[in-house]
Amino acid sequence: MIEEIREELFALQDLKYQEFQAKLIPSIEADSMIGVRTPELRKLAKKIGKSGDAEKFLKELPHTYFDENQLHAFILSGEKEFAKCIEELEAFLPYVDNWATCDQMSPKVFKKHRQELLPYIEKWLQADETYTVRFGIGMLMEHFLDEEYDERYPEMVASVRSEEYYVNMMIAWYFATALAKQYESIVPYIEKRRLEAWTHNKAIQKAVESYRITPEQKTYLKSLKVKNKS
Repeated sequence: MIEEIREELFALQDLKYQEFQAKLIPSIEADSMIGVRTPELRKLAKKIGKSGDAEKFLKELPHTYFDENQLHAFILSGEKEFAKCIEELEAFLPYVDNWATCDQMSPKVFKKHRQELLPYIEKWLQADETYTVRFGIGMLMEHFLDEEYDERYPEMVASVRSEEYYVNMMIAWYFATALAKQYESIVPYIEKRRLEAWTHNKAIQKAVESYRITPEQKTYLKSLKVKNKS
C-alpha cells in the first residue's frame, strides 16, 4: 500500500515545481522532494482518508520523501476525531523537519476542542524538537488570538527561548499577528523588550507590514526597534 501511494505521488510529479520547492525549503535535500503541488496532495489526502488506508500510511514513520510528510500533514488536518488526531500528531511531530510541513498542518477538529488542545500546546512549547515548538506556537496563533484569547498565552510564547531560526521566526510572527488582533494587550511586550533583539525587531517589521495596524501604531512600533547584539 505504501508503494502504491508513492507511485501515485510520482505520477503527479512536476519537475519545475520540485526545483522551485528545493529553493524555497533549503533545509530539505532536493532529491528527497518528488515535486507534487499542494492541491494535488490535498486531493490525494482526501482520497486516502476515504479509502481506509490512512492508518497504515500514518504508521510508516519516518517517511522517505518530503511529499509523503506533506501528505501525512494533510491527512491529519482532515481527521475528525480529536483524540485520534492528537495521538497521530504526537507520533508524527518528532519527524517534522521543515517549516512547510509544520505550517500547513492545521487539524480542523481543533476548532471544536480548543480547551482540550491547550495542555498539548503547553507541552509542545517545552519540546526539544524545533518544529514541535513551532507547531505549538502556530496553534496558539491560529486558535487563541480572537474570542479564546487570554493574556497568559502571549506570556507562554514570550517565555520560549531558542537558538533556532524557525522557532524565533514563528515567535515574531505570533507577536506581529497578536499586535494586529490584541494591540493594547500585546504592545507592552514590545515596549518592555520581552523578546530577544532579533525576534523583537522581526515582530515589529512583520507588524508594520500588516494592513491591520494603523499608521499611528506603525510609527510608534518603528520607534521601539532595538540594535541587534553583534
